[in-house]
Amino acid sequence: MNQNEKAKAFGALHRKGDPVVLYNIWDAGTAKAVADAGAKALATGSWSVAAAHGYADGEKLPMSVLVETAKSITAAVDLPLSVDFEGAYSAEAESAAANVAKLVEVGAIGINFEDQVLGGDGLYPIERQAARIRAIREMAERKNIPFFINARTDLFLAESDLSKHAGLVDEAIERGKAYAAAGGSGFFVPGLIDPALIEKICAASPLPVNIMMRTGAPDVKALARLGVGRVSYGLGPYRSIMEKLKQEAAAIYSPL
Repeated sequence: MNQNEKAKAFGALHRKGDPVVLYNIWDAGTAKAVADAGAKALATGSWSVAAAHGYADGEKLPMSVLVETAKSITAAVDLPLSVDFEGAYSAEAESAAANVAKLVEVGAIGINFEDQVLGGDGLYPIERQAARIRAIREMAERKNIPFFINARTDLFLAESDLSKHAGLVDEAIERGKAYAAAGGSGFFVPGLIDPALIEKICAASPLPVNIMMRTGAPDVKALARLGVGRVSYGLGPYRSIMEKLKQEAAAIYSPL
C-alpha cells in the first residue's frame, strides 16, 4: 500500500462496536514483532519511545529522534503507522502543523494529539486546541493525505480521583464535538475506565472513541459493547517487556 492507501485503511479500521486494537510499540523491532503477531496497524506510545531512548515523557525526547524512529518503523513494516506526537512540540497552530508534516514526510498516517499544556498547567481552551487541530488538518489536505488525527483530551488522565470523572463528562463531550468540527478523526479519552461513562461518551461523540487499557478498565469485548472504536495499550507493553527483561537479567546475575 502507498501512504494514501494506508491512511484510508487505518481510518476504516475505526468502527464503533468493533474497535481496532493497537498494542503500542516503540521501535522498528517491536513493530516487526507486533506485525508478525497479526496486527492490522501500528501505533507508538510517547512514554515508551522516550523511555527506550533514555528520556522522560512529555516532549523531553528530541523531536528529531522521534521522527527518525517513525522513519525506521515505516521502512521496516508495511502497515499503517500512527505516532503519539503529544502536543506536536509547539503551542502554536502553524508550527505544530509544520512539525506534524515532518511525520507525514517519513510515512506516518496519523498521530495522537493532546490538549494538555505541556510545560504548563491544565488544558488548552477548547477553541485554542480546535485551532491547532484545524491547522494540522489543513496541512494534511494540502498534501492530499486522509491523515488520522486522534484528538486526545487529558481531562480524565489529569484527574486521579476516579469519583470525579462523572463530573468531567460534559466538558469531554463538548471538547470531542469541537475537535471533530475542527477536523479530528478520533477522540481519545485516556484515563477513563468507568463503563457507564465510556458508553455515554461513545453515544455522544461524532468521532470513534479511543480507550486506553489500564488497571480496572473493561476488556476489549466489553469496550466493544460500549461502542468504543479504538483500544490502545499505552505504556503497558513497554513496562511488561522491561519487567521480563529485568527478571531474566536478575536470574543470570544473581549469586549462585
